Amino acid sequence: MTSMIDLDPPGFQSRPVAGEEGARRTVLYGGYTVFSVFQPVFSVAHRRAIGYHASLRAHDEQGGQVPSQEVFTQAARRGDLLELGRLAESLHLGNFNAFDSHDEWLFLSLHPAALMDTSYGDALLAGIKALGLQPQRVVLEVSEQAGGENSRFAEIIDALRKSGFVIALDGFGAKHSNIDRVWQLRPDIVTLDRSLLAQASRHAHIERVLPGLVSMLHESGQLVLVGGLATERDALIALESNADFVQGAYFARPEVEPVPPATAARLMDDLSARLRERVSAREKTQCTRLAPYVKALEAAAAQLAAGASMADVSQPLLGLADTARSFLLDASGRQIGDNVLPDGRATPRAKRFRPLLHSEGASWERRPYFIGAMKAPGSVQFTPPYLSINEAHLCVTASVAAQTAHGLQVLCVDINWDAASR
Repeated sequence: MTSMIDLDPPGFQSRPVAGEEGARRTVLYGGYTVFSVFQPVFSVAHRRAIGYHASLRAHDEQGGQVPSQEVFTQAARRGDLLELGRLAESLHLGNFNAFDSHDEWLFLSLHPAALMDTSYGDALLAGIKALGLQPQRVVLEVSEQAGGENSRFAEIIDALRKSGFVIALDGFGAKHSNIDRVWQLRPDIVTLDRSLLAQASRHAHIERVLPGLVSMLHESGQLVLVGGLATERDALIALESNADFVQGAYFARPEVEPVPPATAARLMDDLSARLRERVSAREKTQCTRLAPYVKALEAAAAQLAAGASMADVSQPLLGLADTARSFLLDASGRQIGDNVLPDGRATPRAKRFRPLLHSEGASWERRPYFIGAMKAPGSVQFTPPYLSINEAHLCVTASVAAQTAHGLQVLCVDINWDAASR
């Protein structure tokens, strides 16, 4: 019977072994030469690469590029996967150490099976120290889906952290991601899954939510990396979400050499300028859209101060196309009377949320539109878009505080922002 080895072509390297290609370390296996490439991770604030994500590339004996996955598939079939994986890791460490770098991180993606090997952390630590690197220079990327609810997995991650490694949770936001996972593993960095960015690029409401998600992770104690940025729009969304780190082909593709600092600074400066233009254009559009409400609210506040009724002062406000309701608050944030609604403009959504429509006596003292108006009486305030509790649609609330015979009162109007956007 002929063995698999007998069928191998001449020159076939049956076991993965270390090699060299000029000054660059390689791994030779199965007629392939496997080598490291590094894609920079940029800090938005620092305007430079603060780390490099290592990945593999391979070419055949004729120098033709082949997918690295093809090499690993062959290794898995031959039972060499673990050995090849460890050699590849050593390859990344050696090539990264040869960089003319200072304090940058090396990002290493870890296979869950390798992590569960009790000797893995010790072997990795020994390999790093043999090169004169410190574990603090290495970011170990752990898949968000790895380890499940396995308490042993969390213990291993904790031990690696205590050894000095930086821990990154990769792929947050994909499939069944849960914030509990962040709290359980306590990573230093959370990488948002590419699918979140793709959805934010297609859907405005998800783009609006992204800064809140980043803020939540910040408050939980994590830095946030957004990867897979392929277009300027992707990059602008990432910057506006207040992500700490960015990575992707828009900035730089994986290469064998580090990115020049001047190139990185120029990229970040150009993108920041585009973001300022984008925000300025959006604010100008919103100012134009909201100008009629400023004029109508100022007039209504003057009438209210002169003793006019809520029903009378609300009529010009209700006549504006996107007004959802008008309502009045006392100096403690309690609603005086019920909502004043436009005639014949109830939506099917409003009917489904009927229990929330009547708000007399409701307390809105913690809402930004009340707080902002009380801080600056006579000045019209606007909230950012948010979900209205009355109809559960996106709205902006405009408000103004006026001195009346009954004390300081706050006149508010909800603007249906979904309709205004359309």
